[in-house]
Parts: sequence; structure tokens; C-alpha cells
Amino acid sequence: MIFSILTIFPEMFDPFREHGMIKKAIDQGSIAVNTINIRNYAEGRHRVTDDRPYGGGCGMVMKPEPLSRAIKAAKEKSPSSKTVLLTPQGQMFNQKAACDFSESEGMILVCGRYEGVDERVFEEYIDCEISTGDYVLTGGELAAMIVIDAVARLIPGVLGNKDSAENDSFSNGLLEHPHYTRPRNFEGNEVPDVLLSGNHKEIENWRLEESLIRTFLKRRDLLGNKCLNRQEIEILKKWCLDIEKIIRNQQTQSISGTGSLSGSQ
Repeated sequence: MIFSILTIFPEMFDPFREHGMIKKAIDQGSIAVNTINIRNYAEGRHRVTDDRPYGGGCGMVMKPEPLSRAIKAAKEKSPSSKTVLLTPQGQMFNQKAACDFSESEGMILVCGRYEGVDERVFEEYIDCEISTGDYVLTGGELAAMIVIDAVARLIPGVLGNKDSAENDSFSNGLLEHPHYTRPRNFEGNEVPDVLLSGNHKEIENWRLEESLIRTFLKRRDLLGNKCLNRQEIEILKKWCLDIEKIIRNQQTQSISGTGSLSGSQ
């Protein structure tokens, strides 16, 4: 898969390409991460890529001419790639979007700067807009790295074990279960016995229930949007019965306590 990044700061991506999973994926040919300097497509001695906005206002706007030329150059090298503008106004980037992008032949990632890009570029050259969160960055470069990292790890062969991606948080609509490694005892805290039992079925059930617990406590909204399977529904039903039992016991103790207090008076 080819990632083409349009930016006025291509040097920001040098260390990104030289470490970890991204470097390994590039070395083995699973992905290519290419940068295109938008300034190379600007005119004049100073290669200006921005100008004052029409109508007044603060900040600068990225000029349409160099940006459109850079997009055309990227399209010539990778015609099937989707052209994506990184902007706070875009659709929220999530695991599903990463999965969808991972099945495409490539992405042309346009890193906006200043107050944004000329609207005519968006209308004529951009296939979609995405945002990595409800916040504002000084440019789209860091967001582009996030997108590349999230998409690349879903491409077959990039991760050593394909199950690693399939079991990630959000991949199945749930947060991931807790993880433990050696030592068995760390500062008085023991690894759960079930993980040492060797019973893979029990371990699988424990991990699923822990995922449900974490999701319920930390991201309850995910459960509301997930299509639960039969096993997950049965676990939730069991919780309901346990909670009802706890409530009944508390009510019984409360009534019993009140009765004793009344008798003593």
C-alpha cells in the first residue's frame, strides 16, 4: 500500500519512517511512505504556499495552485489512491475507518496548515475529510502519522501475528482485556490464576468477560452500538442476575437493620 503525504514539512516524517513497525513494513515492501513537498509546486523565488484570506480575518490560507499541482503529481504515481484531507472538520477517524482504508491501494494524505486550505481545492480534488479528534493541531502532519500507523498495522504481513490486530480494542466493538506478563508476583499483585491454568477455553471466557467489564466501565457507549453475540448476551444476563441478588440482599439487610433498631427503642 502506498501512502503519499503532501506537506510543507516533509522532514517531519524521516524519524517516523526509521523506527518500529513502520520501518519493518517499509523494508519488507508491505507499504511505502512517500512525502511530497508542496513548496516544490509553488511559484516564485520564495515558493509561497499561503496567502491572506479574502474578506479579511486572522491567519493565512493555503493557496490552491501549489496544492492542486502536488495532488495531481501524487495521483499520477498512484491513480487509485484516495485523496484525504486531514482537518478538524472531517469525519472522525476510528478503527472501522482504518479497516476500510487498509483495503484500498493507497492514500494521498493532504496535511493542512494555517487556517486551512482554499475551499476550491476541497471541492475539486479531495475525496474525503477525516479528523483524528475534537481538537486543533498546528498542522496535519501528526494526524497523518496516526492514520498511517493505524492503517498500516491492519495490512496483512505487517504485524507478526494477524490475531494481534483482530483482538485489538475496538476491532470487535469492545475494549481489550487486561494483559499480564512475568513476574507472576509484582509488588504483591498476583497474575490471575486462570491465566496460569492452561485451560484455553476458560482463559478465552475470562478475557471476553474482562473485555465486557472494561467496556461497560470505561466506554459504555460502545456497548450500545455493538451487535452482541449470544455468549456476550449471556454474560450480561448473568451480571443482571448477580446485581439483582446484591440489591435484594441489601434491601433485606436494610429492613432487618431497621427492625432491630425499632425494637431497641
